[in-house]
Amino acid sequence: MAVPARASGTRGTYVLLGALTAFGPLSMDLYLPALPEMARDLPASASAAQLTLTTSMVGLALGQVLAGPISDARGRRRPLLAGVAVFALASALCAVAPSIWVLLVLRLLQGMAGATGLSIARATVRDLSTSGTETARMFARLFLVSGTVPLVAPLAGGFILRVTDWRGVFALLALIGVALFTVAALKLPETLPREQRRRGGLQSSLAGMGILLHDRAFVTHTLLFGLSFTTVATYLAGASFLLQDVHGLSPAAFGAVAAVNGAGLIAGSQVSARFVRSFGPRRLMGIGLSIGAVMATGFFVATLAGAGLAVLLPCLWVLIASRGLVGPNAQALALADHPEVAGTAAGLVGVSQFGAGALVAPLVGLGGTDATVPMAAILAGTAVAAALLATATSGRRRPVRV
Repeated sequence: MAVPARASGTRGTYVLLGALTAFGPLSMDLYLPALPEMARDLPASASAAQLTLTTSMVGLALGQVLAGPISDARGRRRPLLAGVAVFALASALCAVAPSIWVLLVLRLLQGMAGATGLSIARATVRDLSTSGTETARMFARLFLVSGTVPLVAPLAGGFILRVTDWRGVFALLALIGVALFTVAALKLPETLPREQRRRGGLQSSLAGMGILLHDRAFVTHTLLFGLSFTTVATYLAGASFLLQDVHGLSPAAFGAVAAVNGAGLIAGSQVSARFVRSFGPRRLMGIGLSIGAVMATGFFVATLAGAGLAVLLPCLWVLIASRGLVGPNAQALALADHPEVAGTAAGLVGVSQFGAGALVAPLVGLGGTDATVPMAAILAGTAVAAALLATATSGRRRPVRV
C-alpha cells in the first residue's frame, strides 16, 4: 500500500467519503414524501412517479460501471469532482422540469453523476484498507454518515414540503451538491498514486471486468449485495404510498417512520462494525440474510392477513436493520481480493445494487397506489432468494484475508 494512501486515511476523509456514498440515497430519500404531490402536479400515475426512482437507480448503476474503471485509470479525485459538479447541475434542472418525461431524463443524468461518489468512495476505502475485515469495518463506519441519510432525508423532506413543493426539494439537492463539491475540492486526497493506475484504455477496463466476472466469490457476494439492496429499493418505492395513501399518515408522520427505519439501518451497520473482528464478515452477513428472510416473510403474511401498522412496522424495521449487517460485509467480501481493480469492482458492485433496485421499483406500483401485496411479495421473494443463495454457496468460498 502506498504511503500517500495511508497518510490520507484520516477521520475527516472517512466522514467525507460517507457523505459521498450518500448521493444515491439522498437523491431518492429526500423527495419520497413528495411523490404523491409530484404525481398530481405533473400529472402522472403512481407507476410513472415511481419511474423517477427507477431512472435514478438506472443512472446510479450505469454511472458506477463507467466511473469505476475511469478512476482506476485516472485516479480517484478528478473523476469524482466532475461527477459531483454534474449532479448539482442536474438537480437544479430537475427543479424546473416541465413534465414527467423530462424529469425522467434528468433523473437518469442525476443518477449517473451521483454514481461517481458511490463507486469512487468505495474504491477509496479499499485503497486505504489492508484486509477484508478492515474493509468491512470501514464500510460499516461509513454508515454513521451515509446511514443518517435515510434517517434524516424523508423527515426533512416532510418538513420542507410545509414551506415549498417538490421542486424545492430538488433545489435543495442542487445546493447540497454545490456544498459537497466545495468540501471535496478542498479536502479530498488522491489515494491512487500514478504508478498504481491501470493503463490500456477500454481494453484494459474490459480485461479487468473479465477477471472479476470469472471470480465466483466476487460474483456471489455482488449478487448478494444486489439482492439485499432490493429490500431498500422496494421500501423506497412503496413506503410513501403504503403509509400515506393506504394507512393515512401525513408527510411529516411518514418522515418520522422513515427516520426510525433509518435508525435501524444504522444500528445494524454499527453492530457489524463492533463484532466483525470476532465473528468475521461472512458470518455476520449470513446472520443478516437469515433475519431478513424471516422478517420479510412475516411482513408478507401480515399483509395478506390485513394486519395494521402495529404488526407491519416492527417487521419492516427489523428487515431494514438486517440490511445493515449485510451491506458492509457483502461489499467488503466482494472487493477483498481485487485491490488492483478496486474502482472497476466497486462499479460492478454498484451495478448490482441499483440495477436490481431499478428492476423491482416499478413492480411495486403495478396494482395502483392502494395495492400492498406487490410490495410485500417482492420483499419476501428477494430476501428469501438471497438467503438461499448464501446457503447454497457457503461451502465454495475462499477464506478472506483478516
